Amino acid sequence: MSMSQFRVESDSMGEVSVPKKALYGAQTQRALDNFQFSGLVMPKAFIESLALIKQTAAETNAQLGLLDSQRCEAIVAASQAIIDGKHLTEFPVDVFQTGSGTSTNMNANEVIARLAAQLSGLTISANDHVNMSQSSNDVIPTCIHLSAALAISKQLLPALEHLTSLLEQKAVTLQGLVKTGRTHLMDAMPVSMSQVILGWAWQVKQSQQRLTHGLQQLLSLAQGGTAVGTGVNAHEDFSARFCTVLSAKTGVKFAQSQNLFCAIGSQDIAVSVSGELKGCAVSLTKIANDLRWMNSGPLAGLGEIALPELQPGSSIMPGKVNPVIPEAVAMIAAQVIGNDTCITIAGQSSNFELNVMLPVIAYNLLQSIELLSNASVALADKAILGFTVNEHRLKQALSLNPILVTALNPIIGYENAAKIAKKAYEQHRPIIDVAEEETNLDRASLEAILDPYKLTQGGIAK
Repeated sequence: MSMSQFRVESDSMGEVSVPKKALYGAQTQRALDNFQFSGLVMPKAFIESLALIKQTAAETNAQLGLLDSQRCEAIVAASQAIIDGKHLTEFPVDVFQTGSGTSTNMNANEVIARLAAQLSGLTISANDHVNMSQSSNDVIPTCIHLSAALAISKQLLPALEHLTSLLEQKAVTLQGLVKTGRTHLMDAMPVSMSQVILGWAWQVKQSQQRLTHGLQQLLSLAQGGTAVGTGVNAHEDFSARFCTVLSAKTGVKFAQSQNLFCAIGSQDIAVSVSGELKGCAVSLTKIANDLRWMNSGPLAGLGEIALPELQPGSSIMPGKVNPVIPEAVAMIAAQVIGNDTCITIAGQSSNFELNVMLPVIAYNLLQSIELLSNASVALADKAILGFTVNEHRLKQALSLNPILVTALNPIIGYENAAKIAKKAYEQHRPIIDVAEEETNLDRASLEAILDPYKLTQGGIAK
């Protein structure tokens, strides 16, 4: 770019050249010059939440008589444009920046100030007006909670509910189908397909419950603590009024943290919520891997189900189709688990009155929420919904499963049952045929005792 394409901006450190078309100012430009690490920028959800904080702060300051109505209206309108998804390219600061997120906070202040000035024709200061009653040290922790709370409530919990509902519906359609259970990847007692799928559904439902609890913790905000938690340069009623205004805007009931020093000086809640996201990832991994195993084959694997065929599976082997959605979900889960490790380490970087790894906590937390939301919907719609069951393969495996003999334990004893199981396995014969030879039980009695469906209902054989 030639010098004619720049303008000169100044801040407390002096002058700096900024692209003429840029809405941001000197402090953002300094951040761009200093932090060229990854090309990763703060997520869209974070920037939109940050603009919502600025809008809410302006309205709160106006209510308290600290900001004139014209400037308030201009800041509100400028912030709304960003909330609506406009001007996102004006937020180019790298995630890996100053640990307080000051660069991102000032990026927002500068962009909103310039937009507001253009709208109103007034002089509007990034620091004195847009950042009034605020500090990066309470804005960024508040934005972490706000953006994560909105993403969980509006994106992840509905996605998990969709997955749970579809699993429960699928279980109903497969009632009466029985398969070989497996422990240690080895044959075990029979289970019904419905029992398997409802087990998955309960895993997801438990994740919903844990995340709902985590969501409640996120509703506690640091806003109003300003620099170190004391609330210096903020009206004594600012924090409470801010939360009231924000709650009205979002429909989510936010409140001032019971201890602003804790809210600014630590990120324990974000670490806890990340742990719940990790737990959700582990649950989805279990479901994805079960689907992959059950789908394996079609000839040399278990072949119990057939997942929807979505795309060719090999560049060299014609006709090969792979379980691509469960594989993608498993990779997403790995990423979320890695994100949790990063957030845990970042949470340990709370020194005295401030955590100094806030941007990376925000980035990873929001990425995990988005990935799990998308994974849950894809797993439901592109794997669970359309898989079919190979009933012949289920019955074939069940008839040869020597572990069915477990049902005879109360009648003939464990040792005798073990001999029958071993013989059936060695001769590759159905357990009922060997049991008829080795016991005094007639065929009808054995059919009743060894009925796979009956064995899925528990109890003691009679």
